[in-house]
Amino acid sequence: MATKKSPAKKKVATKVVKKAPAKKVVAKKVVAKKAVTKKVAKKPAAKKVAVKKTAVKKPVAKKAIKKVAAKKVVAKKPVAKKPVAKKVAKKSAKKSTPKALKVDHYGLEEDDEFYGLYFAKSTKKGLVEVKPCTFSLMYWWKGLLGYPDMIEISKNSNTAMLQFESTFGGGDSGETELTEKDVLDIDHIIEVDEEEMLVSLYSYVPISIPENLIGALGLAILNINPETRYGSLEICSTENKEGQTEHFLRYRAATYLRGIKSGKVEAIESMVTNGSEFFGLALDAMCVNKSIKKWLLS
Repeated sequence: MATKKSPAKKKVATKVVKKAPAKKVVAKKVVAKKAVTKKVAKKPAAKKVAVKKTAVKKPVAKKAIKKVAAKKVVAKKPVAKKPVAKKVAKKSAKKSTPKALKVDHYGLEEDDEFYGLYFAKSTKKGLVEVKPCTFSLMYWWKGLLGYPDMIEISKNSNTAMLQFESTFGGGDSGETELTEKDVLDIDHIIEVDEEEMLVSLYSYVPISIPENLIGALGLAILNINPETRYGSLEICSTENKEGQTEHFLRYRAATYLRGIKSGKVEAIESMVTNGSEFFGLALDAMCVNKSIKKWLLS
């Protein structure tokens, strides 16, 4: 509204100019001053614009927030440095590796139960070295069971073998095919491989398999082996003194003694005990076939 009134005053000024030309100049100056005052009046509006500029500055505040967010990214950098900490941990692990355990002539570390020991056996040919796995078998056979020494050791002492016999009897619950009266003779062979530190158990039915039962036994083995939790059944073929091929039913299990710091003797004992149990269960399951049962008890 102020801007509309000012043009009306300009028309009055023109009339004064006609009466006194000199005064017109003065009047114009006054008008000019009024124009100045108008300019001053407009300045608050300009200030309002300035206020608006402050409102425009709000995005600047957002930029500042973004900068804070950028600072958060900087804060995440220490998280990226965690692998460096892991490397430090690895270095500490490497520092502990020089404290490696000593190893003896058998390759046993110093925290092994047989570390640094030397065993020998007196034979007709003189002293024979008894290496750790063979000694474990010997201790189980002689020390725990009290049987006479029947272990055969090779010249270089890298292999050994123990042969013995046992009997197997059926159950008394009435739920088994084989009863207490059904007794089977079983042959056992335990072999030792010192280089592999492997001890293997082989249990045989000492009766050759008739040709007409090989197929039935093979089928029974295929059904029983998946259910056997320890060891496995197999048909072993060999030649007799007459050069004829014979087939035998065999159960096989094995245990590694490598890495067992303490308890090698107990590991062998557990292998034989579990092996005998599972072989007996497999034989009883086979006797569902009456022909196989008749053969086993012959």
